[in-house]
Amino acid sequence: MIFTLTQMMTDKWQNNDSIAIQNFGSFEVRKKSERISVNPVSKQRLLVPPKLVLTFRPSNMLKDKFK
Repeated sequence: MIFTLTQMMTDKWQNNDSIAIQNFGSFEVRKKSERISVNPVSKQRLLVPPKLVLTFRPSNMLKDKFK
């Protein structure tokens, strides 16, 4: 059952669809653009390629419970 649920969620995220769970929050895939990062020790500059990240936004009800 849990495997099926996670498989369905993964399929949605691969299609760039968001998932909303009532009274909990929503999950969505966002694209982070490429950027330049600096190593603080060696001062070497590195180009970080663009990537997709999974983000979570809690619902207002969940936020109120944690206040």
